[in-house]
Amino acid sequence: MKITDSVFRSFRVARTFRQNSQKVNCVDFSPNGENAISSSDDDCIVLYDIREGKPKETLFSKKYGVDLIRYTHGDTQTVVYSSNKLDDTIRYLSLTDNQYIRYFPGHTARVIALSMSPVDDTFISGSLDKTIRIWDLRAPNCQGLTNPLGKPVCSFDPDGLIFAAGVESQAIKLYDLRAFDKGPFASFETRFNRTCDLTGLKFSNDGKQILISTNGGLIRVLNAFNGTVLHTFSGYNNSKGISLEACFTPDSQFVMIGSEDGRVHVWSTESGMKVAVLDGKHSGPINTLQFNPRYMTFASACTNMTFWLPCIDDS
Repeated sequence: MKITDSVFRSFRVARTFRQNSQKVNCVDFSPNGENAISSSDDDCIVLYDIREGKPKETLFSKKYGVDLIRYTHGDTQTVVYSSNKLDDTIRYLSLTDNQYIRYFPGHTARVIALSMSPVDDTFISGSLDKTIRIWDLRAPNCQGLTNPLGKPVCSFDPDGLIFAAGVESQAIKLYDLRAFDKGPFASFETRFNRTCDLTGLKFSNDGKQILISTNGGLIRVLNAFNGTVLHTFSGYNNSKGISLEACFTPDSQFVMIGSEDGRVHVWSTESGMKVAVLDGKHSGPINTLQFNPRYMTFASACTNMTFWLPCIDDS
């Protein structure tokens, strides 16, 4: 099934799960789309079976807390996650036996971005200590470090060859992973007409667009090659300056974000028009939002985790 405007408008809540007592910080789908994992402020890591449409296990990170969480490249049984308690070490966890495989110490302040390479065991992290660190799952030591002169959000491109860093609310910088120590090979200014911080950065799957999230009630789509602003989307509630996650659909044709009032807003990246506002009956702000890479479903979460499906009438 192809994602179209009408398909998007047909999405309805299929399942809502109340596994968490506090806000869900992050949700990630496994690369094969068959599993999802969430992290929350109540120190829970919840595993979901997408085919069965239900939670299958809850793990705990009571000592360290759990903030950002990502499946590793090509693996549904291991994750890396950042902490929101105790320290700023990143942890590599086996989901099969709930044992830590490795620790990645180095950051001296909270990790605000975590991006896995789509092609190998490399991953990058951005921190409030104003560094981006490059890691390899097979080694505990940092493989490289760059100082982008500000608090950076960062992400790999779909080929795993370059990564982008959004620094404060001033610039997007592009680095070649193999020559990052030479500094960025491109830098695009990002001027906003309101005061806000960059809270997230993602490439579209076709590699042609960069999505910038802010805490100021607007998101922006850039041309990934020359930094031209393609679209600026607003008109969703975020009066409290919350970090709301935005994402592309896997076909790169749509951008979506949750809002403070629990609704999901969707725009076409082709026309720039808003195509849907979906009410998930969330009790609070939608902190995290992710479209499944393989199946026609997406997840949104406040303190509850909600999975959506399209309701197409074939008649």
